[in-house]
Amino acid sequence: MKALIGALAGLCLFLAPTVHAQGDAAAGEQKSATCAACHGADGNSAVAMWPKIAGQHEAYLNRHITLIRDGQRPVPEMMGIVANLTDEDIADLSAYFAGQTISPGAADEALVARGERLYRAGDAKEGIPACMACHGPAGEGNPLAGYPWVAGQHATYTASMLNKYRAGDNWGEDDAASAVMVGVARRLTDEDINAVSSYLQGLYRAQ
Repeated sequence: MKALIGALAGLCLFLAPTVHAQGDAAAGEQKSATCAACHGADGNSAVAMWPKIAGQHEAYLNRHITLIRDGQRPVPEMMGIVANLTDEDIADLSAYFAGQTISPGAADEALVARGERLYRAGDAKEGIPACMACHGPAGEGNPLAGYPWVAGQHATYTASMLNKYRAGDNWGEDDAASAVMVGVARRLTDEDINAVSSYLQGLYRAQ
C-alpha cells in the first residue's frame, strides 16, 4: 500500500501537461455568452451539478474543452456547444475564465473532520494518498503537472467526478492524470467521497 501511495504521489510531480497556445482573455469574454448560460458570466455556476470554472488553470481548461470537442471526453451537455469551436476560440475562452475569481463555498461541518483528514493525510490503511499531494495544501492544484484547482468547487460536482473515476471513467490518449484519479477513487467509499467533496467546497483558495 505504501508503495502505491508513493508511486501516485510521484506521478503528481512529473506529469507533463499538453502545451497550448496562450489565449486572448478580452476576446474570450466576447465569446463567452453561451458558456455563461450554465457556468455563469464569470465562471461561477449557480447550479451545483455544473462546475465552477472561474480561476481554473488556463491550460487545464484548454485541454479539457479540447477533449470534449474532439470526442475524447464525453460530456453530452457540452459536446454540441463546443463542436464548432476553433483552437483559437478555446484558447481565448480558457484565458478569460482562468482570469476570473472563484466564489467561496461552505462545507458541511459534520463532514469537515473526515474530509480534511483524507485531503491532508489520506488513509494509509486503505491505500489512499493525501489529495493535497497533487492538488496542493490550499486546493490550488499544479498547473505544470496538469492538476486542477479544487478548492471552492461545488461538492455535488466534485462528488459526481469522483464517482465517475471510481467507475473507471478515463479520457484522452495516454492521459496519466485521469488514470491516477481512477486508481485513487477506486479506494474511496461513498462516505469518503461525500466528506472530501464537502471539505473542498469550503476550502476557499485566495487568488
